[in-house]
Amino acid sequence: MAFIQFAGFTFGKSASAYATPWHGYPGNKTSFLLGGHDTVTGVNNIQYAAQFGNGVSATIGLDDPTVFDRTVVTNLNLPLTAQGTPSNAYGAVHAPDIVGNIRVDQAWGLFQISASAHEVNGSYNILNNSAFTPLVAGNPGGLASVAAPAGSTGLAGAQSINLSEISGHPDTKWGGAVMAALQIKNIPTGPGDDFKIDATYAKGNTKQVISTSSSSPQFTMFGGSGIGAYQSIGFGAVTDGVYLPVVSGGDGSIHLTTAWGVRGAFNHNWDPYWSTSLFGSYTGVSYDSTSKGYICTIYTNFRATVHSADYSCNPDFNTAQLGVVTRWTPVKNLTFSAEVQWFHLDQKFTGSALLTPTAPKPTATYEFKDQDAVSLNVRVQRNF
Repeated sequence: MAFIQFAGFTFGKSASAYATPWHGYPGNKTSFLLGGHDTVTGVNNIQYAAQFGNGVSATIGLDDPTVFDRTVVTNLNLPLTAQGTPSNAYGAVHAPDIVGNIRVDQAWGLFQISASAHEVNGSYNILNNSAFTPLVAGNPGGLASVAAPAGSTGLAGAQSINLSEISGHPDTKWGGAVMAALQIKNIPTGPGDDFKIDATYAKGNTKQVISTSSSSPQFTMFGGSGIGAYQSIGFGAVTDGVYLPVVSGGDGSIHLTTAWGVRGAFNHNWDPYWSTSLFGSYTGVSYDSTSKGYICTIYTNFRATVHSADYSCNPDFNTAQLGVVTRWTPVKNLTFSAEVQWFHLDQKFTGSALLTPTAPKPTATYEFKDQDAVSLNVRVQRNF
């Protein structure tokens, strides 16, 4: 971070006015915990903070949305992959995010309410869709199979072409998010112990829930299958909004994506040298009925054309995480830690389908199934 502060104003790269003091780290060491906002490495912003006394304050700011507040706007003219991954057709940045908080920070702990307003704008209706034929009315997705010549390199997907400007673009919409956060200190389990939790609801501002210090992940996970399929697959597309232009049978409007998340941690000090944190999160991403209809029509007609009788399409998904980290600080400013974390992807597709995922996966039958992963992180940190 690098910033200048004067008379309540902050100019430069600093934590967003939306953020809690713990950002995405209520108790964890790694940056993989989802469920809320995280600008721990700083965001370009201008903000003003007012102190009212007795630990009560309010802050308002303008954030650059490029890194920390944007996921994907999907133009469904462009192809969805077999893993449901969308192309990104976000328009240029026209306005900063408007953010703010009201905070009470006292000896007992902290309570904070944060809010943000976020511009969601799409690029043009017609964009390059790589190795596929141009769109025609009544052919949503435009995914007629036309292979690119061997060895050729074309324009990247979702880039403008000569038809883009005259095709128009969807109207800009504004989304946003609200967050409530609570920290309780001096709990009876021991000196220095605390409990932190924050909860977020977002519409058209999914990065406030599925957040990392870089771009948001698009979830694709493979696992074993017990029904004779090659493997199982689970995926979840992270977007701020989706639109299908009128030329392809849609209504041409951006439909904002809804997301919510809860995360928290209990932090306990065993003695001056050893401490443990138990942490977790739960998130949900959902699409309105119109978006689901567009997405599932395109995915089923052009990716899962051969599927089982019990196949169903639903792009909604949830994630769950649970982890524990133990730290040993033998001397001041030297900490050894080990963290174990479980991740669960709760996807909503059912049945199985013949799919062609990204290489090196083969074209085969894949069962749609929830997926799990476990990670271990060992860390040595020396502060100077």
